[in-house]
Amino acid sequence: MAGAPDSVDVAIVGGGIIGVSTAYWLARAGVRTALFEKGTLACEQSSRNWGWVRTLSRDLPEVPLALLANRRWQEIQQQVDVGYRQNGLLYLQENDRDALEHTRWLENAKSYGARAEFLSQREVRQRLPESGRAWTGAMYSASDGVAEPQLATVGIAALARDAGATLLEHCAVRGIERSAGHVSGVVTERGLVRAQNVLVAAGAWSRLFCGNHGIEFPQLKVRGSVLRTEPFDANLSLSINGKDFTCRKRADGGYTVSQFSASVAELVPDSFRLMRKFIRPWIANRSIVRVRLSDRFIDEWKIPTRFATHSESPFERCRVLDPLPYAKGIDQAWTRLQESFPVFKGARIAQSWGGYIDVTPDAMPVIAALPDNPGLFLASGFSGHGFGIGPAVGECVAALLRGGRSPVDLAAFSLSRFA
Repeated sequence: MAGAPDSVDVAIVGGGIIGVSTAYWLARAGVRTALFEKGTLACEQSSRNWGWVRTLSRDLPEVPLALLANRRWQEIQQQVDVGYRQNGLLYLQENDRDALEHTRWLENAKSYGARAEFLSQREVRQRLPESGRAWTGAMYSASDGVAEPQLATVGIAALARDAGATLLEHCAVRGIERSAGHVSGVVTERGLVRAQNVLVAAGAWSRLFCGNHGIEFPQLKVRGSVLRTEPFDANLSLSINGKDFTCRKRADGGYTVSQFSASVAELVPDSFRLMRKFIRPWIANRSIVRVRLSDRFIDEWKIPTRFATHSESPFERCRVLDPLPYAKGIDQAWTRLQESFPVFKGARIAQSWGGYIDVTPDAMPVIAALPDNPGLFLASGFSGHGFGIGPAVGECVAALLRGGRSPVDLAAFSLSRFA
Protein backbone atom coordinates (compact mmCIF):
# COMPACT_ATOMS: atom_id res chain seq x y z
CA MET A 1 0.00 0.00 0.00
CA ALA A 2 1.39 3.42 -0.94
CA GLY A 3 2.70 5.24 2.09
CA ALA A 4 1.89 2.46 4.59
CA PRO A 5 3.98 -0.40 5.91
CA ASP A 6 2.91 -3.96 5.17
CA SER A 7 2.84 -4.72 8.88
CA VAL A 8 2.99 -2.86 12.18
CA ASP A 9 2.79 -3.63 15.85
CA VAL A 10 -0.29 -1.43 16.34
CA ALA A 11 -2.88 -0.10 13.90
CA ILE A 12 -5.08 2.79 15.05
CA VAL A 13 -8.51 3.49 13.56
CA GLY A 14 -9.31 7.20 13.80
CA GLY A 15 -7.30 10.40 13.55
CA GLY A 16 -8.80 12.46 16.36
CA ILE A 17 -7.09 13.62 19.55
CA ILE A 18 -7.28 10.15 21.17
CA GLY A 19 -5.88 8.16 18.25
CA VAL A 20 -3.16 10.69 17.46
CA SER A 21 -2.09 10.99 21.11
CA THR A 22 -1.86 7.22 21.35
CA ALA A 23 0.25 7.10 18.19
CA TYR A 24 2.56 9.71 19.72
CA TRP A 25 3.15 7.74 22.92
CA LEU A 26 3.58 4.46 21.07
CA ALA A 27 6.10 5.90 18.63
CA ARG A 28 8.05 7.46 21.47
CA ALA A 29 8.37 3.97 22.96
CA GLY A 30 9.66 2.56 19.68
CA VAL A 31 6.44 0.70 18.78
CA ARG A 32 5.79 0.37 15.03
CA THR A 33 2.53 2.27 14.64
CA ALA A 34 0.24 3.21 11.78
CA LEU A 35 -2.84 5.41 12.14
CA PHE A 36 -5.62 5.47 9.56
CA GLU A 37 -8.09 8.35 9.15
CA LYS A 38 -10.91 8.20 6.60
CA GLY A 39 -10.95 11.99 6.24
CA THR A 40 -8.32 14.36 7.56
CA LEU A 41 -6.83 14.53 11.03
CA ALA A 42 -9.20 16.08 13.58
CA CYS A 43 -11.82 16.73 10.90
CA GLU A 44 -14.69 16.04 13.30
CA GLN A 45 -15.16 16.70 17.02
CA SER A 46 -11.46 16.98 17.89
CA SER A 47 -11.37 20.32 16.04
CA ARG A 48 -14.93 21.40 16.91
CA ASN A 49 -14.97 21.34 20.71
CA TRP A 50 -14.67 24.14 23.26
CA GLY A 51 -10.93 23.69 23.81
CA TRP A 52 -11.13 23.33 27.60
CA VAL A 53 -8.41 21.49 29.53
CA ARG A 54 -10.17 21.04 32.85
CA THR A 55 -10.35 19.06 36.04
CA LEU A 56 -13.37 20.89 37.48
CA SER A 57 -16.68 18.99 37.67
CA ARG A 58 -15.43 15.93 35.83
CA ASP A 59 -16.81 12.51 36.58
CA LEU A 60 -14.63 11.35 39.43
CA PRO A 61 -12.79 8.49 37.63
CA GLU A 62 -11.71 11.03 34.98
CA VAL A 63 -10.03 13.34 37.50
CA PRO A 64 -6.68 11.47 37.58
CA LEU A 65 -6.66 11.52 33.77
CA ALA A 66 -7.28 15.27 33.84
CA LEU A 67 -4.46 15.87 36.32
CA LEU A 68 -2.06 13.84 34.20
CA ALA A 69 -3.26 15.63 31.07
CA ASN A 70 -2.50 19.05 32.57
CA ARG A 71 1.14 18.01 32.87
CA ARG A 72 1.27 16.44 29.42
CA TRP A 73 -0.22 19.51 27.72
CA GLN A 74 2.54 21.63 29.25
CA GLU A 75 5.20 19.24 27.95
CA ILE A 76 3.65 19.11 24.49
CA GLN A 77 3.40 22.92 24.29
CA GLN A 78 7.14 23.11 24.91
CA GLN A 79 7.70 21.03 21.76
CA VAL A 80 5.02 22.34 19.41
CA ASP A 81 2.44 25.13 19.53
CA VAL A 82 -0.94 23.60 20.40
CA GLY A 83 -2.26 26.84 21.90
CA TYR A 84 -2.07 25.52 25.46
CA ARG A 85 -2.38 28.13 28.24
CA GLN A 86 -2.93 27.55 31.93
CA ASN A 87 -5.32 30.48 32.27
CA GLY A 88 -7.67 29.18 35.00
CA LEU A 89 -11.30 28.11 35.00
CA LEU A 90 -14.29 29.48 36.96
CA TYR A 91 -17.57 27.70 37.62
CA LEU A 92 -19.78 30.61 38.64
CA GLN A 93 -22.43 30.45 41.38
CA GLU A 94 -25.65 32.40 41.74
CA ASN A 95 -27.13 30.81 44.83
CA ASP A 96 -26.56 28.45 47.74
CA ARG A 97 -27.61 25.46 45.65
CA ASP A 98 -24.81 26.10 43.16
CA ALA A 99 -22.31 26.44 46.01
CA LEU A 100 -23.50 23.23 47.64
CA GLU A 101 -23.22 21.30 44.36
CA HIS A 102 -19.65 22.50 43.86
CA THR A 103 -18.72 21.80 47.49
CA ARG A 104 -20.01 18.24 47.25
CA TRP A 105 -18.11 17.63 44.03
CA LEU A 106 -14.84 18.90 45.47
CA GLU A 107 -15.24 16.89 48.69
CA ASN A 108 -15.58 13.72 46.61
CA ALA A 109 -12.95 14.68 44.06
CA LYS A 110 -10.22 15.42 46.61
CA SER A 111 -9.63 11.70 47.11
CA TYR A 112 -8.87 11.49 43.37
CA GLY A 113 -6.34 14.30 43.61
CA ALA A 114 -8.48 17.26 42.53
CA ARG A 115 -7.60 20.70 43.82
CA ALA A 116 -9.75 23.81 43.65
CA GLU A 117 -10.71 26.80 45.76
CA PHE A 118 -13.86 28.76 46.39
CA LEU A 119 -13.98 32.46 45.63
CA SER A 120 -16.16 34.97 47.42
CA GLN A 121 -18.50 37.36 45.64
CA ARG A 122 -15.89 40.12 45.94
CA GLU A 123 -13.09 37.90 44.60
CA VAL A 124 -15.22 36.87 41.63
CA ARG A 125 -16.02 40.47 40.72
CA GLN A 126 -12.31 41.30 40.81
CA ARG A 127 -11.63 38.67 38.16
CA LEU A 128 -14.50 39.42 35.78
CA PRO A 129 -15.71 42.33 33.64
CA GLU A 130 -18.63 44.35 34.98
CA SER A 131 -21.63 42.04 35.25
CA GLY A 132 -25.37 42.47 35.48
CA ARG A 133 -25.80 39.21 37.34
CA ALA A 134 -25.45 38.71 41.07
CA TRP A 135 -22.72 36.09 41.18
CA THR A 136 -22.42 34.88 44.76
CA GLY A 137 -19.08 33.13 44.31
CA ALA A 138 -17.32 30.52 42.21
CA MET A 139 -15.35 27.30 42.21
CA TYR A 140 -11.95 28.07 40.77
CA SER A 141 -9.02 26.04 39.45
CA ALA A 142 -5.91 28.05 38.64
CA SER A 143 -4.25 24.99 37.06
CA ASP A 144 -6.96 24.36 34.47
CA GLY A 145 -6.59 25.89 31.05
CA VAL A 146 -7.27 25.68 27.32
CA ALA A 147 -5.70 24.46 24.10
CA GLU A 148 -6.69 25.26 20.53
CA PRO A 149 -8.64 22.45 18.81
CA GLN A 150 -7.51 23.63 15.38
CA LEU A 151 -3.86 23.29 16.44
CA ALA A 152 -3.74 20.52 19.00
CA THR A 153 -4.29 17.27 17.12
CA VAL A 154 -2.24 18.27 14.09
CA GLY A 155 0.53 19.48 16.39
CA ILE A 156 0.66 16.20 18.30
CA ALA A 157 0.50 14.38 14.96
CA ALA A 158 3.68 16.16 13.89
CA LEU A 159 5.39 14.94 17.05
CA ALA A 160 4.14 11.40 16.39
CA ARG A 161 5.53 11.45 12.85
CA ASP A 162 8.85 12.80 14.10
CA ALA A 163 8.97 9.87 16.54
CA GLY A 164 8.40 7.37 13.71
CA ALA A 165 4.64 6.83 13.50
CA THR A 166 2.88 6.54 10.13
CA LEU A 167 -0.29 8.62 9.90
CA LEU A 168 -2.44 8.18 6.79
CA GLU A 169 -5.32 10.47 5.86
CA HIS A 170 -8.08 9.68 3.33
CA CYS A 171 -7.64 6.00 4.12
CA ALA A 172 -10.65 4.36 5.76
CA VAL A 173 -10.38 1.14 7.72
CA ARG A 174 -13.23 -1.12 6.63
CA GLY A 175 -12.72 -3.74 9.32
CA ILE A 176 -10.33 -6.06 11.09
CA GLU A 177 -8.94 -9.49 10.24
CA ARG A 178 -8.43 -12.30 12.73
CA SER A 179 -6.19 -15.36 12.70
CA ALA A 180 -6.64 -18.19 15.20
CA GLY A 181 -9.06 -16.01 17.16
CA HIS A 182 -6.64 -13.07 17.51
CA VAL A 183 -6.59 -9.78 15.64
CA SER A 184 -4.09 -10.03 12.80
CA GLY A 185 -4.61 -6.84 10.81
CA VAL A 186 -6.86 -4.14 9.42
CA VAL A 187 -8.54 -4.08 6.04
CA THR A 188 -8.28 -0.58 4.62
CA GLU A 189 -9.69 0.83 1.41
CA ARG A 190 -6.15 0.50 0.00
CA GLY A 191 -5.49 -3.03 1.20
CA LEU A 192 -4.53 -5.17 4.18
CA VAL A 193 -2.07 -4.06 6.84
CA ARG A 194 -1.01 -6.73 9.27
CA ALA A 195 -1.02 -5.72 12.94
CA GLN A 196 -0.61 -7.47 16.25
CA ASN A 197 -3.01 -5.09 18.00
CA VAL A 198 -5.70 -2.68 16.83
CA LEU A 199 -7.12 0.36 18.61
CA VAL A 200 -10.56 1.66 17.64
CA ALA A 201 -10.59 5.39 18.42
CA ALA A 202 -13.15 6.38 15.81
CA GLY A 203 -15.28 8.78 17.84
CA ALA A 204 -18.87 8.94 16.64
CA TRP A 205 -18.16 6.10 14.18
CA SER A 206 -16.98 3.60 16.79
CA ARG A 207 -20.36 1.93 17.40
CA LEU A 208 -20.81 1.20 13.69
CA PHE A 209 -17.27 -0.15 13.38
CA CYS A 210 -17.59 -2.36 16.44
CA GLY A 211 -21.07 -3.57 15.54
CA ASN A 212 -19.88 -4.86 12.20
CA HIS A 213 -17.69 -7.28 14.16
CA GLY A 214 -20.41 -8.35 16.58
CA ILE A 215 -19.28 -6.07 19.42
CA GLU A 216 -22.12 -4.26 21.16
CA PHE A 217 -20.98 -0.75 22.12
CA PRO A 218 -23.81 1.45 23.46
CA GLN A 219 -22.94 4.80 21.96
CA LEU A 220 -25.07 7.54 20.42
CA LYS A 221 -24.29 10.85 18.77
CA VAL A 222 -25.22 14.23 20.25
CA ARG A 223 -24.95 17.34 18.10
CA GLY A 224 -23.05 20.07 19.89
CA SER A 225 -22.85 23.69 18.69
CA VAL A 226 -20.31 26.45 19.20
CA LEU A 227 -19.62 30.00 18.03
CA ARG A 228 -16.55 32.20 17.99
CA THR A 229 -16.22 35.94 17.93
CA GLU A 230 -13.89 38.12 15.96
CA PRO A 231 -10.83 39.31 17.93
CA PHE A 232 -12.08 41.37 20.85
CA ASP A 233 -10.75 42.59 24.19
CA ALA A 234 -13.27 41.96 26.96
CA ASN A 235 -10.58 42.07 29.67
CA LEU A 236 -11.33 38.41 30.35
CA SER A 237 -8.69 35.69 30.09
CA LEU A 238 -10.29 33.13 32.42
CA SER A 239 -12.50 30.40 31.02
CA ILE A 240 -15.92 30.55 32.63
CA ASN A 241 -19.01 28.39 33.01
CA GLY A 242 -22.03 30.51 33.82
CA LYS A 243 -24.47 27.57 33.58
CA ASP A 244 -26.44 29.08 30.68
CA PHE A 245 -23.32 30.09 28.77
CA THR A 246 -19.64 29.18 28.56
CA CYS A 247 -16.85 31.40 27.34
CA ARG A 248 -13.09 31.16 26.86
CA LYS A 249 -10.44 33.36 25.29
CA ARG A 250 -8.97 32.06 22.04
CA ALA A 251 -5.37 32.35 20.87
CA ASP A 252 -6.60 34.38 17.86
CA GLY A 253 -7.96 37.09 20.18
CA GLY A 254 -11.62 36.14 19.95
CA TYR A 255 -13.80 34.10 22.29
CA THR A 256 -15.34 30.64 21.97
CA VAL A 257 -18.92 30.67 23.30
CA SER A 258 -21.45 27.92 23.88
CA GLN A 259 -23.60 26.37 26.59
CA PHE A 260 -24.33 22.87 27.81
CA SER A 261 -27.91 23.27 26.55
CA ALA A 262 -26.70 23.82 22.99
CA SER A 263 -26.78 20.03 22.47
CA VAL A 264 -29.34 18.03 20.51
CA ALA A 265 -29.86 14.27 20.57
CA GLU A 266 -31.39 13.50 17.18
CA LEU A 267 -33.60 10.43 17.16
CA VAL A 268 -32.13 7.75 14.91
CA PRO A 269 -32.65 3.98 14.67
CA ASP A 270 -29.96 3.40 17.32
CA SER A 271 -31.91 5.64 19.70
CA PHE A 272 -34.62 2.99 19.82
CA ARG A 273 -32.21 0.05 19.81
CA LEU A 274 -30.47 1.53 22.84
CA MET A 275 -33.46 3.13 24.54
CA ARG A 276 -33.30 0.89 27.62
CA LYS A 277 -29.76 2.05 28.32
CA PHE A 278 -30.26 5.73 27.51
CA ILE A 279 -33.78 6.54 28.71
CA ARG A 280 -32.76 7.41 32.27
CA PRO A 281 -29.84 9.64 31.21
CA TRP A 282 -32.13 11.41 28.74
CA ILE A 283 -34.68 12.13 31.47
CA ALA A 284 -32.02 13.21 33.97
CA ASN A 285 -30.39 15.57 31.45
CA ARG A 286 -33.46 16.81 29.63
CA SER A 287 -32.62 20.41 30.57
CA ILE A 288 -29.23 20.07 28.87
CA VAL A 289 -29.80 17.78 25.88
CA ARG A 290 -32.84 18.31 23.65
CA VAL A 291 -34.23 15.23 21.92
CA ARG A 292 -35.36 15.95 18.35
CA LEU A 293 -36.59 14.06 15.29
CA SER A 294 -34.83 15.17 12.09
CA ASP A 295 -33.75 14.01 8.65
CA ARG A 296 -30.89 12.23 10.39
CA PHE A 297 -33.24 9.32 11.17
CA ILE A 298 -33.59 8.46 7.48
CA ASP A 299 -29.90 9.07 6.82
CA GLU A 300 -28.85 6.55 9.47
CA TRP A 301 -31.62 4.10 8.57
CA LYS A 302 -29.94 3.75 5.18
CA ILE A 303 -26.55 2.88 6.68
CA PRO A 304 -26.09 -0.92 6.91
CA THR A 305 -25.11 -2.21 10.34
CA ARG A 306 -23.26 -5.14 8.77
CA PHE A 307 -21.14 -4.83 5.65
CA ALA A 308 -18.34 -6.60 3.82
CA THR A 309 -14.75 -5.43 3.96
CA HIS A 310 -13.96 -6.18 0.30
CA SER A 311 -16.08 -3.34 -1.10
CA GLU A 312 -16.84 0.30 -0.35
CA SER A 313 -17.83 0.79 3.29
CA PRO A 314 -20.01 3.41 5.04
CA PHE A 315 -16.79 5.08 6.19
CA GLU A 316 -15.92 5.90 2.59
CA ARG A 317 -19.41 7.02 1.58
CA CYS A 318 -19.40 9.65 4.33
CA ARG A 319 -15.91 10.66 5.37
CA VAL A 320 -16.81 13.63 7.56
CA LEU A 321 -19.84 14.34 9.75
CA ASP A 322 -20.48 18.06 9.34
CA PRO A 323 -23.84 18.99 10.87
CA LEU A 324 -25.32 22.46 11.03
CA PRO A 325 -25.20 24.14 14.45
CA TYR A 326 -28.27 24.21 16.68
CA ALA A 327 -29.04 27.88 16.14
CA LYS A 328 -31.41 28.30 19.07
CA GLY A 329 -28.92 26.88 21.55
CA ILE A 330 -25.99 29.07 20.56
CA ASP A 331 -28.22 32.15 20.15
CA GLN A 332 -29.33 31.64 23.76
CA ALA A 333 -25.72 31.28 24.91
CA TRP A 334 -24.68 34.45 23.09
CA THR A 335 -27.63 36.41 24.48
CA ARG A 336 -26.98 35.25 28.05
CA LEU A 337 -23.27 36.07 27.77
CA GLN A 338 -24.08 39.61 26.63
CA GLU A 339 -26.68 40.05 29.36
CA SER A 340 -24.20 38.80 31.96
CA PHE A 341 -21.25 40.84 30.68
CA PRO A 342 -22.44 43.88 28.68
CA VAL A 343 -18.92 44.44 27.34
CA PHE A 344 -19.60 41.59 24.87
CA LYS A 345 -22.26 43.71 23.16
CA GLY A 346 -19.32 45.24 21.33
CA ALA A 347 -18.14 41.89 19.95
CA ARG A 348 -19.11 40.41 16.58
CA ILE A 349 -19.80 36.75 15.81
CA ALA A 350 -17.35 35.41 13.24
CA GLN A 351 -18.54 31.83 12.81
CA SER A 352 -20.70 29.08 14.28
CA TRP A 353 -20.49 25.33 13.75
CA GLY A 354 -21.79 21.95 14.83
CA GLY A 355 -20.20 18.59 15.55
CA TYR A 356 -21.23 15.14 16.73
CA ILE A 357 -20.17 14.14 20.23
CA ASP A 358 -19.88 10.40 20.94
CA VAL A 359 -21.81 9.68 24.15
CA THR A 360 -22.37 6.64 26.36
CA PRO A 361 -25.22 6.01 28.83
CA ASP A 362 -23.14 7.15 31.83
CA ALA A 363 -21.28 9.90 29.91
CA MET A 364 -17.92 8.22 30.53
CA PRO A 365 -15.71 6.65 27.87
CA VAL A 366 -14.68 3.08 27.25
CA ILE A 367 -10.90 2.81 27.50
CA ALA A 368 -10.12 -0.88 27.54
CA ALA A 369 -8.97 -4.07 25.90
CA LEU A 370 -11.90 -6.13 24.64
CA PRO A 371 -11.35 -9.54 26.28
CA ASP A 372 -13.58 -11.46 23.86
CA ASN A 373 -11.55 -10.05 20.99
CA PRO A 374 -7.84 -10.59 21.74
CA GLY A 375 -5.71 -7.84 20.28
CA LEU A 376 -8.60 -5.38 19.94
CA PHE A 377 -8.80 -2.22 22.08
CA LEU A 378 -11.41 0.53 22.30
CA ALA A 379 -11.09 4.19 23.32
CA SER A 380 -14.31 6.00 22.53
CA GLY A 381 -17.52 7.43 23.98
CA PHE A 382 -15.83 10.42 25.60
CA SER A 383 -19.14 12.31 25.78
CA GLY A 384 -17.62 15.72 25.15
CA HIS A 385 -14.84 15.24 27.71
CA GLY A 386 -12.14 13.79 25.47
CA PHE A 387 -10.20 16.76 24.14
CA GLY A 388 -8.83 17.97 27.47
CA ILE A 389 -7.71 14.52 28.62
CA GLY A 390 -6.59 13.35 25.17
CA PRO A 391 -2.81 13.34 25.75
CA ALA A 392 -3.22 11.44 29.04
CA VAL A 393 -5.61 8.92 27.52
CA GLY A 394 -3.13 8.35 24.71
CA GLU A 395 -0.39 7.63 27.23
CA CYS A 396 -2.60 5.18 29.14
CA VAL A 397 -3.83 3.37 26.04
CA ALA A 398 -0.29 3.14 24.68
CA ALA A 399 0.71 1.40 27.91
CA LEU A 400 -2.14 -1.11 27.51
CA LEU A 401 -1.21 -1.78 23.89
CA ARG A 402 2.37 -2.47 24.91
CA GLY A 403 1.20 -4.96 27.54
CA GLY A 404 2.20 -2.68 30.40
CA ARG A 405 0.42 -0.98 33.24
CA SER A 406 -1.51 2.23 32.69
CA PRO A 407 -0.31 5.22 34.75
CA VAL A 408 -3.96 5.84 35.65
CA ASP A 409 -6.44 3.21 36.88
CA LEU A 410 -8.82 2.50 33.98
CA ALA A 411 -11.09 0.00 35.75
CA ALA A 412 -14.07 2.37 35.63
CA PHE A 413 -13.87 2.58 31.83
CA SER A 414 -14.47 -1.05 30.88
CA LEU A 415 -17.01 -2.01 28.24
CA SER A 416 -18.40 -4.73 30.51
CA ARG A 417 -20.08 -2.13 32.75
CA PHE A 418 -22.82 -1.84 30.11
CA ALA A 419 -23.53 -5.59 29.94
